[in-house]
Amino acid sequence: MSCCGMSSSRKKMLYFVIAICLGLACGLSGIPLLEQCGKICSEIFIRIFKCVSMPVISLSVIIALSNYRSDDSMSKIWKKTITYTICTTLAAASISAILYISIAPSNFDLKFDEQSHQVVNDTHGYIKYFLDIIPESIFTSFSEHKVLSVLLISVIFGFAIRFIQDESAKKSVISFFNGVHSIFFTIIKFLVKILPIGLFGFIATGVIEFRSGVSIGSMGQYFMIIILANIIQGVIILPLWLISKDIDPIKTFKAMAPALSVAFFSKSSSGSLPVTIEAAEANLKIDTKVSRFVLPLCTTINMNGCAAFIFTTVIYVMQNYGIEITPITIMSWIVIATVAAIGNAGVPMGCFFLSTSLLSSMDVPIPVLGIILPFYGVIDMLETALNVWSDSCVATVIDKGNKIVERGGNK
Repeated sequence: MSCCGMSSSRKKMLYFVIAICLGLACGLSGIPLLEQCGKICSEIFIRIFKCVSMPVISLSVIIALSNYRSDDSMSKIWKKTITYTICTTLAAASISAILYISIAPSNFDLKFDEQSHQVVNDTHGYIKYFLDIIPESIFTSFSEHKVLSVLLISVIFGFAIRFIQDESAKKSVISFFNGVHSIFFTIIKFLVKILPIGLFGFIATGVIEFRSGVSIGSMGQYFMIIILANIIQGVIILPLWLISKDIDPIKTFKAMAPALSVAFFSKSSSGSLPVTIEAAEANLKIDTKVSRFVLPLCTTINMNGCAAFIFTTVIYVMQNYGIEITPITIMSWIVIATVAAIGNAGVPMGCFFLSTSLLSSMDVPIPVLGIILPFYGVIDMLETALNVWSDSCVATVIDKGNKIVERGGNK
């Protein structure tokens, strides 16, 4: 089959395979010119990630919190959706933290630049780290890539927009943020198309650093943490929550199986949304008022799998580059991973992109992500299925509670 006759997905896979092979060849070549080429490509993409990361995360959080308005009859459903979303996402991040502490993955024994390592530690001393949450200037927070400060500003903006009294002004503000977000979304779609170039640079740089010796077992432990976190959340935590609400988790799972299958193989929560809504309404008999409000909202902000991936990946990479992981670090990143997952931009490889952006914004080197990237497709399938399963659980619980209230009101 000619290249022109290939499907888009096959072309993308081919480009990724070529990028990986070229990166490996470049990193193993020992030729200074080729090694420099790989490092330049890696540096260019790191700079691009740093440039777009803060606006994308901020705009996604603002839109997620402000773009869904509800009338009086839907206010309780809105509040429950937000509450359940935050709780389930926080639970997923917490489970990954517990697993990380329990498994304690070993390092790659990387050789990192002492000067850059020192900069990270100096600028993120823990007292200053928490003081920096309160911004001195909105623009300084973005220009200096202060992640927590940007997230705080975004959350405040998102909630503040909902309380604007002038409806015309509110619509204008929401339209503005949606428009700016669309600009960055377009940029990111282009960035994803040329991502094989970045992958080449990451692989080449990673191989150059790893040539002195790599502990493969460490990568296995890393993947084990992510997979176990997703399985525990999906098979234990969410079913127990359903049982506590007198809902049969097995029956719910079977009813949503078509949507979960589509989510797993498509790796797209938004792409499987029509099937998710259809399965919820036809198989679970969920009220359309609930399904058509809760499920689209959850598709945007309910990212259990993403939270687990962000936490594990960021802590793992930081650890590999000699940054001390303390209980304060763990607690901070549970919160950051939760908020970042809620603000996921909804683009292909969104969780991977968010993790890369968060790390690069703190000047933490990211060549390790080049090794993770080829395996991310499998992780993404599991994460997407978990996200849709969590969305289904949230909608089912809200629908049952809403029907109980309605029956009580009719008595």
